[in-house]
Amino acid sequence: MNQVEIDELSVKRIQPQRHFIDGAWATGVTEATLDVISPIDGRRFTTILDGSSSDIDAAVRAARSAYESGSWSSRPPAERKKVLFKLSELIEKHALELAVLGVRENGTEISMAFKAEPGSAAATFRWYGEAIDKVYGEIAPTPQNILGLIHREPIGVIGAIVPWNFPLMIGSWKIAPAIAAGNSVVVKPPENASLSLLRLAELAAEAGLPKGVLNVVTGRGATCGRALALHMDVDVLAFTGSGQVGRQLLEYSAQSNLKRVYLELGGKSPNIVYADAPDLDVAAKVSAQGIFRNAGQVCVAGSRLLVERSIYDKFIDKIAGATEKMLLGNPLKLDTEIGAVSSEDQLTRNLRHVENARAEGARLVAGGRRALVESGGSYMEPTIFAEVAVTSSLAQKEVFGPILSVIPFDDEADAVKIANDSEYGLASAVWTANLSRAHRMVRAIRAGVVHVNTYGGADITVPLGGFRQSGFGRDKSLHAFDAYTNLKTAWISMS
Repeated sequence: MNQVEIDELSVKRIQPQRHFIDGAWATGVTEATLDVISPIDGRRFTTILDGSSSDIDAAVRAARSAYESGSWSSRPPAERKKVLFKLSELIEKHALELAVLGVRENGTEISMAFKAEPGSAAATFRWYGEAIDKVYGEIAPTPQNILGLIHREPIGVIGAIVPWNFPLMIGSWKIAPAIAAGNSVVVKPPENASLSLLRLAELAAEAGLPKGVLNVVTGRGATCGRALALHMDVDVLAFTGSGQVGRQLLEYSAQSNLKRVYLELGGKSPNIVYADAPDLDVAAKVSAQGIFRNAGQVCVAGSRLLVERSIYDKFIDKIAGATEKMLLGNPLKLDTEIGAVSSEDQLTRNLRHVENARAEGARLVAGGRRALVESGGSYMEPTIFAEVAVTSSLAQKEVFGPILSVIPFDDEADAVKIANDSEYGLASAVWTANLSRAHRMVRAIRAGVVHVNTYGGADITVPLGGFRQSGFGRDKSLHAFDAYTNLKTAWISMS
């Protein structure tokens, strides 16, 4: 990857996009389209189809037909593995193209996007391909005259609704285990970040995935997402996004066929720094990256920084200094560390959070304003607030932007109390040299992920998901197969 290659791809003309249904590009039932606006410069650079419930129905029919035909669901695991390996190779071959497509849509800095999107997607398909023939059934401990077998079987048609911040990575976390297990999938990508998932579907067909096994329908959540969630022939719905939409999807399940719904929702993750942290400079630098990379648009972002009172002012200076060194700019430049906010609407919401924090009495340490106005794009200064009240909206609500709350604590009990004073429970971190304290904190913090002396970086081998209103879905690891397989008991009399 070099800047010349990136620059060439960044100006490449993108044809108006269609749906990918039953192994081929498909026009919509209507001719309605949605503009794809780049947050880099505020300009339209292509369109996608504004799909309808009829388009979702066509995709579900294709997925069901593929599943029932056995062209994939009945194929031996070793053969499915070869296809997923081939898809992984194709993703790696087209990695820069996929990364630039995504950056042009959502503004993630290219240095992060290249690893997090195609890099992660290729690794995910390869990992689940390798796992296909490593997952066994079970033999139950029955009496000698009974043979009890527990089989894992694919469920059928999986619906996946994917967010805009890392669509290829998060989409792969859902698609790869689902098709590895033998299911067919219908994906509803985000309206403002659909291009990389459409390209993925095309590459999957090139890799040998049978038609109908992976389908992608673009459009609005209120139309296509709703239709997918209400569809009577979708067996499982996997979703990453907001709590408000997650609640609606549960209602749709109840209104339709009681499909299983797996939700990975928001977070307000506490990042706890003790005075005895091994290296406060490293903690400051990593903590700044943990909230400001991708302009804070990361579900596990460490948006609540809890600092032991004895080092509170000192550490604020350190993280402000680390933040000041991070380069905000065009996300298609290799040296950029903080890219664009995904859209004008998101930027407006972020700036409203700044106004509210000031009104609530928080002290603005850095940032707080729109940036790079002359670019025409959507950029915001990395923003730090100190003296943030634990009960304030800034400390309680998910911002999903480059805004950090810094809150002091007195002792371990106080840190745990503040960390758990949230409706969310997705991720967290603890910085301490005290091994016993680290283990106590891991047990005490109510979150699906607890980092110790780091932030982020967990790979495909471990699950990602939260507690409480962060949802109950689990992406990644072998545990992901639980969402996409049925357990079937065979009770065989040997008499």
